[in-house]
Amino acid sequence: MSLEQMILAAVAEIFRDQNFSRFRTWARETIPELLSLDDEQLTPAERARLGALLGIAVWNVTPLPQYGYHPQPVTLPTSHQPCLCGSGRRFADCCANHGDLPVMPPDLIWDLIVDDLPEDAIQTALHHHAIPDHLLARVATRWLEANHPGRAAALLEPLFSGALDQLDEQLESALDVLCDAYDELDYSKKKHQFLLRVTQDGSRILKAAAWQRLSTISIDTGEFSRAHAAFEQALRHAPNNPANALLEITLLAAQHHNDLARERARFWQHKFRRIPLVASERVMTFLTHAIRDPQGALAATHAGAMDPVLLALRDWLVEVIERPLPEYTVELHNPPAPLFTATDQDIPLSLFQTAPLPLSNPTAASMVLRPPPAIVQIEQQWVKQFAASKPHALHLRPLKDNDVWEHAHWIQFLIHHPAAIDSLDILDDLATIIYDHPEGGLPWLMQTLLRPVCERAVAMMTFCLAANPAMQLAWAIETNRPALRLLFRLYLIYAEEGRDDHAILLLERLLQLNPHDQHGVRAELMNHYLRHHQNAKAIVLAQQFPQDSLAELVYGEVLALYRLGEHDQAAAVLTNAIERLPRIPHFLLRKRIKRPLPNPSGFTPGSDDQAWLYREAMRDVWVAEPGLLAWMKKLTA
Repeated sequence: MSLEQMILAAVAEIFRDQNFSRFRTWARETIPELLSLDDEQLTPAERARLGALLGIAVWNVTPLPQYGYHPQPVTLPTSHQPCLCGSGRRFADCCANHGDLPVMPPDLIWDLIVDDLPEDAIQTALHHHAIPDHLLARVATRWLEANHPGRAAALLEPLFSGALDQLDEQLESALDVLCDAYDELDYSKKKHQFLLRVTQDGSRILKAAAWQRLSTISIDTGEFSRAHAAFEQALRHAPNNPANALLEITLLAAQHHNDLARERARFWQHKFRRIPLVASERVMTFLTHAIRDPQGALAATHAGAMDPVLLALRDWLVEVIERPLPEYTVELHNPPAPLFTATDQDIPLSLFQTAPLPLSNPTAASMVLRPPPAIVQIEQQWVKQFAASKPHALHLRPLKDNDVWEHAHWIQFLIHHPAAIDSLDILDDLATIIYDHPEGGLPWLMQTLLRPVCERAVAMMTFCLAANPAMQLAWAIETNRPALRLLFRLYLIYAEEGRDDHAILLLERLLQLNPHDQHGVRAELMNHYLRHHQNAKAIVLAQQFPQDSLAELVYGEVLALYRLGEHDQAAAVLTNAIERLPRIPHFLLRKRIKRPLPNPSGFTPGSDDQAWLYREAMRDVWVAEPGLLAWMKKLTA
């Protein structure tokens, strides 16, 4: 039995009747047996004396319920009084001759029992102020898990009501739990004010903890410049804190700077090897993992708090993702697909709201992809197991999720059907629910779940369509929607990662497969072309949609022509653009302009809303082109 187990057994015996004499008798007889003390090296009297002394050390720091959970240490006897160990001899003739009595840390017992005490005992101990301050965070965590954030906050707030510079690192966990309670209560302003106060008035270690929390908040909201500034402050106040290593890897991984994250993980690992006992084995294991795979390391770090179904899905993907690509059959759809379906009318686009679709694209025979018969059978069984619906029309979230993560018997279906990875329809369902999961937006989950699902789907499509590069898969055909939606999701992932070359290729592929472009990807493609100075491609794209009302295409052609030195033609196109979307120049030319109030009737072409959104997306590109805004101002004066 370990020392900790022995202490817990002793505490249980103390709590049984809280009688010192009876406990000492128990300790003399039982503790030596619990610790398996060697009979050959110790006499029976020595074993009993050692058991008693260890028991007394436990008794002296054990909170006693009958005294309001405060300990009642025994008094050291005088030389002529009976020895504490229960030997019957005088103290001067017994333990006084063997040096100082064993002593245990005063908060040790609380540290071992606070998580397991019943609620009525916790309330009694709190009433008598018996629980050490630094362990109140553990009580507050219990209350948070029981959905009592208000009680948790009320318990911890007094810890920070006084001089913050006098508080040490033991209250770091209390700071974190208090912030968690504020999150549950939706007290974001109060949390922010509290953290700022700690950064100004706290001790160095608490300042670092507050800056770490502020950095994490900014990472969650995508404000990476603020997150980096807060991280730098945390690093300044606690340069050797292992939490800063985890924070920096998280910050870099959230921005998909995986190579730099590997370098920094290597730096931190080398640093902690030179400073012994600073970083735990768990931290060093994380850094070793992060050197190989930063996203995977973060996913593993958060595994304990993650939805177990997400973890099971991740494990299944690892097992099946390398299966050979299946062969789908390419078939002509008959009758030809309509341009619109009833569900597409008046539905907001995933990227760009209500913009009239072009009607002038050349019509090509639309095809469908048919899975092999074995996959069809799996799909038929899948729909009986999987309760979530497909996204409605052009949306990306399910119309109804039907608590698919709560009733996740479908994960067992996947485990028993590895070939489900060969179904575009099932991959579409998985991508939809991963995207919709509360944790699905975390970068490391996107990397380990959503991205492999979408990349598998696109690899399957590329393999099946290799012999038909000009083939179209019209969105209007329901059968084609899973494939197109997966392609679109992978574009969003690549765009967020800053992999613009890959993103452009996917947008071009989407337009080729579905030239009616219900998703409005032509606008995003135009912006990518212009940001990468692919001006000739930008002009060709704009001319494919001459009647378009998306500002990206209408004004993108102006920018591309100007860059190529075709100023007269650019002026003519600008004149036409102003007739169709007159508010754009006003919003581009102003250095500062107030955001317009949203139109209650929704987004419409030519509105201030549209002009504002285009300004936000592309004004930096216009400003960077020498003379362009002055030229536009002159022509629009």
